[in-house]
Amino acid sequence: MTERKGIILAGGTGSRLHPITMGVSKQLLPVYDKPMIYYPLSVLMLAGIKEIAVITNPEYMQQFQRLLGDGSNWGLSLTYIEQPSPDGLAQAYLLAEDFLNGSASAMVLGDNVFYGHGFKSLLREASSQAVGGTVFGYRVSDPERYGVVSYDETGKARHIEEKPENPKSNYAVTGLYFLDNKASERARYIEPSARGELEITSLLSAYLEEDQLNVQRMGRGYAWLDTGTFGSLLDAGNFVRTLQARQGLQVGCPEEIAFENGWITRDDLLAAGKNAEKNDYGKYLIRLAEMVAR
Repeated sequence: MTERKGIILAGGTGSRLHPITMGVSKQLLPVYDKPMIYYPLSVLMLAGIKEIAVITNPEYMQQFQRLLGDGSNWGLSLTYIEQPSPDGLAQAYLLAEDFLNGSASAMVLGDNVFYGHGFKSLLREASSQAVGGTVFGYRVSDPERYGVVSYDETGKARHIEEKPENPKSNYAVTGLYFLDNKASERARYIEPSARGELEITSLLSAYLEEDQLNVQRMGRGYAWLDTGTFGSLLDAGNFVRTLQARQGLQVGCPEEIAFENGWITRDDLLAAGKNAEKNDYGKYLIRLAEMVAR
């Protein structure tokens, strides 16, 4: 079986965050001490995925390339794909079809932040599923803003609806999708919705109708934050700052994950730390490297 590949969808107009996104991609804004895209990137890395495509607007392509490079400093292989126009989340599977080349995929939205004990195991379990897909349901107070999943009396997912006026549950589908190698093929048959977009819920519903979609509920021990509004962007930054200050551990740190995965060496970790040694992020990497015997 071919290795699962990753997709970070970092396109869109960022219009809800104007004027701060008028000159920069939303996914390059800071969430406390790291660029926003570090957090979804770290999710794919935790899942063990090394080949990743970043999909973004043509005008922001160079900004992402300047920040992330080819990914080799984290043991990754990064590919960049242009999104000519934002036509819905499922469009990503069409844009990335050549990149995937028959591989299963894990797609994460570039403005999503995940955190929780045991999250890595949850990701690895989802990644091991060869047929069908896995997505995650998360309880929210405002489900009408999201794709909503409803369950039957046995707890089995039965229906997914995009931004319903009258949600049938409080469980939103998070911006993280593990799908098999049929995702791009299925996406070609999706009809645009009333708002003219290829909805991810339409693609997921196709899997669900064939009983090939596992909707894993994320319990109280997990945090899922999106950063699409001024308030949620500030909340995410404060969330990360509070956790890091309290525990002394980084959230969404690609260098740390790459080192733990065995993709970079201690010397690589130390060099990355010295590049930022005047701040707490760099000092954290240096401490990690120094804790490891030569």
